[in-house]
Amino acid sequence: MLRLTDIKLPLDHDDSALAAAIVSKLAIAADDLLNINVFKRGYDARNNRDIQLIYTVDVEVNGEAELLAKFAKDTQVRVTPDMTYKFVAQAPENLTHRPVVVGLGPCGIFAALILAQMGFKPIVLERGKAVRERTKDTFGFWRKQPLNPESNVQFGEGGAGTFSDGKLYSQVKDRKHYGRKVLHEFVEAGAPEEILYVSKPHIGTFKLVSMVEKMRQQIIDLGGEIRFSTRVEKLDLEEQDGQYTVKGLHLSDGDYLACKQVILALGHSARDTFQNLYEQGVYIEAKPFSIGFRIEHEQSMIDRCRFGDNAGNPILGAADYKLVHHCKNGRTVYSFCMCPGGTVVAAASEPGRVVTNGMSQYSRHERNANSAIVVGITPEQDYPGHPLAGIELQRRLEELAFKAGGENYNAPGQLIGDFLAGKPSAELGDVTPSYTPGVTLTDLSKVVPDYVTQAIREAIPAFDRQIKGFAKADGTLTGVETRTSSPVCIKRDKDYQSVNVKGLYPAGEGAGYAGGIWSAGIDGIRVAEALALAFDNQD
Repeated sequence: MLRLTDIKLPLDHDDSALAAAIVSKLAIAADDLLNINVFKRGYDARNNRDIQLIYTVDVEVNGEAELLAKFAKDTQVRVTPDMTYKFVAQAPENLTHRPVVVGLGPCGIFAALILAQMGFKPIVLERGKAVRERTKDTFGFWRKQPLNPESNVQFGEGGAGTFSDGKLYSQVKDRKHYGRKVLHEFVEAGAPEEILYVSKPHIGTFKLVSMVEKMRQQIIDLGGEIRFSTRVEKLDLEEQDGQYTVKGLHLSDGDYLACKQVILALGHSARDTFQNLYEQGVYIEAKPFSIGFRIEHEQSMIDRCRFGDNAGNPILGAADYKLVHHCKNGRTVYSFCMCPGGTVVAAASEPGRVVTNGMSQYSRHERNANSAIVVGITPEQDYPGHPLAGIELQRRLEELAFKAGGENYNAPGQLIGDFLAGKPSAELGDVTPSYTPGVTLTDLSKVVPDYVTQAIREAIPAFDRQIKGFAKADGTLTGVETRTSSPVCIKRDKDYQSVNVKGLYPAGEGAGYAGGIWSAGIDGIRVAEALALAFDNQD
C-alpha cells in the first residue's frame, strides 16, 4: 500500500475528484487504482475565498513496486507505514500481585486498558464517582446546587477532559503511533469514525460520557477492578539509603492495599494528594502554567473572519483559532482550549473558589465561541520558594474570583471594551455570557495580578488584527482561568518511575507530562508499557 500526501482539492469538489487526483499524481490508468483510504483530511483557510482541502491517502494500486521506484525522490509518495499497535509484554500466568492505577481520567483509563489487554488485571482507584453519577453532580452545581468537592468537573471517572471540547490533537511527539491506538480505542467505544482522519478531531462531552463507560467495562471484562469514591490517603513506603520503594497504599475508606507498582495518573487539580506526596518525600518540582480569563464572541463572527463566504460549510464546521502575542513586559499571552460553538463552565473543585473552563458538544452549535486567554507564568518569577507555591497562587486568585462574583459561585465578568478602558462593566451588550450558575459584572483587574491585566490589555488589540472583531466592545470576559495545566511536576526517570520512589510511576497531566485528552492517553500507554516491561512477579 502507498501513502500519498499533500493532495489538494477545492472545498466543493465532487466525489470523483480524489480518485482522479490520485490517478493523475501517479500517472496510472483508472483501473489500476484498486482502493482508497483517507488517512487525514485538513484544510488551508489562509485565503478564505479559496479554501482547499488537503488529503493524505493510503492507496492500493497495481504495480506498486514500479511506482515506488518511479517516485523514489518524491517525498509525497511512500510505502504506508505500519501504525498498528503492538503489545510489549504479556502478564505471567501465575500473576501474584496486580498493578494499581490511581485516577480514571484519560491517562488512567489508557494505562489501565493497556495493562488489562496485556493480562495484568489492574486495580483502578478513582476518588470521584462513576461518570454518569458525576455528570449529575456537575450539572447540578451548574444549576446552583451545592458543590461536591469529590464529584465535579475535576474529579470523577473520565477526568476533567470529560467536560471539555473533547479535542484529540496535540503537539506531542508520537513516533510509536500511540495516538492511533488512542483514536482506535475511542472509535471502538463509540466515537465517530471521522476522528481517525480529520485534522482537528473532537468528540464533545455527551459522547465522551458513554465512551468512558464502555472503556471501563472493557477493563472489567479483562479482569480489571474499578473502585470509585476511593482516594489514596498515604503511600506505604520502605526507605533505604534515601531511596523509597512502594509497599502499599492507605485508602480513604480505611482499607490497606498491598502493591508493588502504582501508576499515579492524577489530574492537575489533585491538590491534597500533591501535598501528601510532598510531605512523604516524593520529589516534586514547581512548573510553569498560565492564568487569565475566558473570552466569548459570537461564533458567527469567528466563522466569517476565518472562512469568509464559506462560513457554515458543513465540512469546515465551526471555526476555531490559535493566537499568540509576545508583550512588551516580557510576558506571552495566548489562546488556550478554544471551544467553537461551546459554553464556559464552572470548574471549581474546592468550596469558596471560582474557576472557569470551556466545553463543547460534538455539534458545536451553541451561539458563542469561547477560549481561554492566558498569560504564561513561571515559578522563578511568580511563585518562588516552594514546590507547591503555584497551588497557593491558584487558590488565592480563585478566592478573589469567588468574592468578586458575589460569593455564590457566579463568575466575575466584564465586557471587553470596559476591560480595555479600565472601567467596571454595568450591563451586557450583544454577547451574553454562557457561564452558569451566572455572571456578576465587575472589574476583572481586581482578581489577577497587574502583569496579567497589562499583558491581556495589550494582547487583545493585537489579536484583533488577526481576527477582526476580537476586540469588539460587547464581547465578554469571565474569570478566573487557573487550571490550564498542573502547577507541579512529579519528576520521573528514564524508566518512567519517580526519581526517588521505586515502583511509583507518575503519569499524565497532573504529574506534568501531558496537556489534554490525547496526550494524556498517550502518556498512559507509555507508562503502562514501562511498568509491564519492568514487572516483578516475585512477592
